[in-house]
Amino acid sequence: MSKSTYPLTLPNSVKNAAAALAKLDGVSLNQFIAAAVAEKVGTLQTARIFLQEKAGKTKPKDMLKYLRRAPKVAPVNNDGI
Repeated sequence: MSKSTYPLTLPNSVKNAAAALAKLDGVSLNQFIAAAVAEKVGTLQTARIFLQEKAGKTKPKDMLKYLRRAPKVAPVNNDGI
């Protein structure tokens, strides 16, 4: 596995929280951050593939017919905030 370095600047609070969690897991901060980034990348790639499969050949403009039929009512329960 090839590796590369990337300078990373974190807010102190985030770095301290990540360091504490890494210590609890018994891994280095570097390993913890690498695993977190890998998890995020995997999640986003999986979501993208899932949504592409669900969308099929549809285009964003294809949704206009559904949006036009939606009732024109104000948001409820602070939903619009």
